Amino acid sequence: MATDNRTNGAAADEKAALDLFSIAGSLNSTLDLDFLLQKIGAAAERLLDSEANAVMLVTDDKKSLYFKTASGTAAGVLKRMTLPIGKGIAGWVAQNKKPEVVNDTKSDPRFAGQFDKASGFITRSLLAVPMMFRGELVGVVEVLNKRSGTYTPDHIGLLSSLANLASVAITNTKLIQEQKNFFSHVLELLTGVIETAKPGMDEHPARSARFACALGKALEVDDYTYRMLYYAGILHDIGYVGFKNQRVLMEMGVLNPTEEHHPAFSAKMLDGISMLEGAVPIIRHHHERWDGAGFPGKLTGEHIPLGARILGLVEALEEIRMAGVKGPDLYARAIQEAKAGSGTRFDPKIVEAAVELLELQGGVW
Repeated sequence: MATDNRTNGAAADEKAALDLFSIAGSLNSTLDLDFLLQKIGAAAERLLDSEANAVMLVTDDKKSLYFKTASGTAAGVLKRMTLPIGKGIAGWVAQNKKPEVVNDTKSDPRFAGQFDKASGFITRSLLAVPMMFRGELVGVVEVLNKRSGTYTPDHIGLLSSLANLASVAITNTKLIQEQKNFFSHVLELLTGVIETAKPGMDEHPARSARFACALGKALEVDDYTYRMLYYAGILHDIGYVGFKNQRVLMEMGVLNPTEEHHPAFSAKMLDGISMLEGAVPIIRHHHERWDGAGFPGKLTGEHIPLGARILGLVEALEEIRMAGVKGPDLYARAIQEAKAGSGTRFDPKIVEAAVELLELQGGVW
């Protein structure tokens, strides 16, 4: 019997380790925070033989906890509720940043029974641990109602390991969201700056990005190229801003920049930004021609990056719009310009896709 118990214990430890490895691997494979936290909570519930679990996060003002995920039919009710830090057992854990085991909630004066009343769930016992990241409280993870036996201090280590994984997932997601938010705002600022660099540039960056992406989709480019087309469409004319910057002029070795300099200026100003690495060649070569008569590299045919061929056609058609052509004449002129340049200025297959989109006039340009 003792051998069976040891065998069962070893098997349980192995299962716990495998679950931890699986969750740790998921941290780098998905940005879906709710999915990760639900996975962590479910693992805690299973490994600690519990009826339910909950993950609570600290509010921005650091004064309360709110339910991020919870298991069971009452999860929706709990997600609308908050718990002041210092109140209830979870609030005590958050305030003191220490784990707590309570095997009889009725006898514990800290127990916040309003959650049971609101949800209909009856909490008999619980184990709660703080989620910490670099000394800062992120939230609290708890499991509820041990199915057999009681929670013991030995269970704290396993739940704390899961809580550590949860805190990493939460922190990573917040950092990524903050970076995305910052980057999107920087793009908006740069768009505004580009629009003031030359007369007639109002909405030119956004239109260029939208049409370039529509062409990319029609040509079935991969996701990375599609994203780089968007960035290139927004930023391809930022070089005009450099025309007014003495430092950029000195770096480029140009005293009196001309129209032909702006692709190289744009590429130079964006070079070294890892998120835009794939957009820089598109920007540098968007004024090349299919027949090799373009600039700056005199590239021909498919030696020109596909994104640059797409953006080159978009830019040529944008020049018609910026020249003041409007209404039905705009689409007719654009189609005429694209067809006239097929095989000389432009890649024929891109012309074909552009004409099809322009004939639909579906708002892509």
